[in-house]
Amino acid sequence: MSGPKSTIVELRQYTLKPGRRDDLIALFEREFVESQEEQGMALIGTFRDADDPDRFVWLRGFPDMESRARSLAAFYGGPVWKANRNAANDTMLDSDNVLLLRPAWDGLEFREGGRGMVFATIHYFDAPVNGEVIAAFRNHPADLVAACVAETAENSFPALPVRAGENVFVTFAFSPNPPPPGLAGRIKKSETLRLLPTARSRIRA
Repeated sequence: MSGPKSTIVELRQYTLKPGRRDDLIALFEREFVESQEEQGMALIGTFRDADDPDRFVWLRGFPDMESRARSLAAFYGGPVWKANRNAANDTMLDSDNVLLLRPAWDGLEFREGGRGMVFATIHYFDAPVNGEVIAAFRNHPADLVAACVAETAENSFPALPVRAGENVFVTFAFSPNPPPPGLAGRIKKSETLRLLPTARSRIRA
């Protein structure tokens, strides 16, 4: 992924008003890509949920939690968001479904490009993900775009809520990616998002 390394990643799932997804995507890609990147954020990927016509999913990255706070304050306090926030918010029913993540191991970066659909699988655990779980995923063959675990630091920009206390391991892949067999009894539940990249997604078809 070009630009600053993203050691903090937001997985953002928006529930939209019926029939408004393309309206939001058009606005987002026209107004909110360069304006966020100019504040030091990485727009990693933007997607239509293939199984929910009223869900928009996107990934936003930051070098660290401190820069996240600065960048978000600059963007949401700046002229582009102020000029377009009413139009954006008018498409949404909920924008608080946000997981704050970090790469599961050093050297793992989101890869640009792709071959179509992206499968984002969220595995939930009863306890924080430990080194044994991470090693199991790391040694499990998969066509990964990236893999992340929950970031446990306090939300550095409270004006935007995140889902706190979630013990998750999240994989992003170009094909369905079942978990390592040895973890089957330890995973509380899993959910897979089948994501179709939008025209300006860095992870794209």
